[in-house]
Parts: sequence; structure tokens; C-alpha cells
Amino acid sequence: MSIKDWPAAERPRERLLANGAQSLSDAELLAVLLGGSGRRGLDAVAAARSLLGHHRSLRALLSAQRGACLAQPGIGTVGYCRLQAALELARRHFAEAMRSGPALDSPQATRNFLIARLRDTPHELFCCLHLDNRHRLIAYDELFRGTIDGASVHPREVVKQALERNAAAVILAHNHPSGIAEPSQADELITRRLREALQLVDIRVLDHLIVADNGCLSFAERGLI
Repeated sequence: MSIKDWPAAERPRERLLANGAQSLSDAELLAVLLGGSGRRGLDAVAAARSLLGHHRSLRALLSAQRGACLAQPGIGTVGYCRLQAALELARRHFAEAMRSGPALDSPQATRNFLIARLRDTPHELFCCLHLDNRHRLIAYDELFRGTIDGASVHPREVVKQALERNAAAVILAHNHPSGIAEPSQADELITRRLREALQLVDIRVLDHLIVADNGCLSFAERGLI
């Protein structure tokens, strides 16, 4: 039976319009997003449940690489693009809300934002949150990709970007795809180098956060800054 044959009060789109998106299950939200009538023998909601069951969680589905997604029946190239577009829109909405929200003057105030951006990235990214003199977010920039060490993170580029953003302070961040949020000697060394370089132009380094699957570590809380 197609979803079109369901009673109106049970159809995901109608329920979303009547009660809001928060009233739908993960599978129902996926069915609305992906559209269509599912696949042979399954309606769209059942197909979405099958996708979630195969990937075992919503997070795993949304962070799956293209090949892994397309290998599972029920989602084609268009569906994969829709999922990635929805995820990126959510991240950008979060970033926009942060720019007009509370000041980022504590590690906890930035954790959720950085986890949403970095936790499921399969490669290392070095990022910088540029803040104004009230510690409100001006911009979030991903500056370097690859192993975080003295050869890949260039203090001159970090300083240049901070000056272009007219930042009064910055929060440094990068992810550990290994899943363990513990700083390496290279992490501590580059943090010191960046802090010294930014001090020369009167820009404060408030923190350096490492995002991993087991949490988000703060250099400030560890007494490393």
C-alpha cells in the first residue's frame, strides 16, 4: 500500500503540517525528505526504516560515504544529495544562530557546534572560530586539511585570516578521526606557536578544542592554554 492510500491523519507530510516536524519519527522525517514511494514492496516510511536498520543509526546514515549509501537499496544519487544538502543546511543554520546567540567565552558554549561540524568528518580538519571583542562568533573557517602538525598548519595563514575577519579573539579546533580526543605533542606545539603568533597582533587564543567520537577536549580546561 502506498502512503497516498493511508488515512490523511497518518501520512507523514500531513502530520508534519498539522503538528510540526518534531512530531515525526526519524524514519518518517527521512521519508518526507527522500520523497517517492519507497522501493518495490515497501512504502517510503518502510524503506526509510530499512535504511536506518542497515546503518544502525541516523548519525551513521548521514555520515556514510557516498558509496556506502548508494550500495543500499532505497536511496539513489538524488536521495544521497538530498540528505547531504539537508545536513549542511542544518549546520549552516546552527552557525547562523551562533553568530547572533550567546558569547563563546567558555568551552561548553562551543562544544555542540563543533561536534556537529567535525565529529563525523573522515579526515582531519583544522578550524578557527573568529570572535569579536564580546566573544560573539564572526565566522567559522576551515583552514587546513590533513594531519595537524607544524608542516600542515601555517601560523602566517591563521594570523592573516584572523586579521581579515577583524577578530579580537579566536578559538582553535580540529578533529581526531581516530575517535580519541587526546592531544598529541604536535597538537600542543602548534597551539603554542599559534598563540605566540596571534599575540603579536593582539588577538587572544581562548581555547583549542579537539573533537572526537568519545567527546570534545578543551585545552583551556586541561590548563594547556
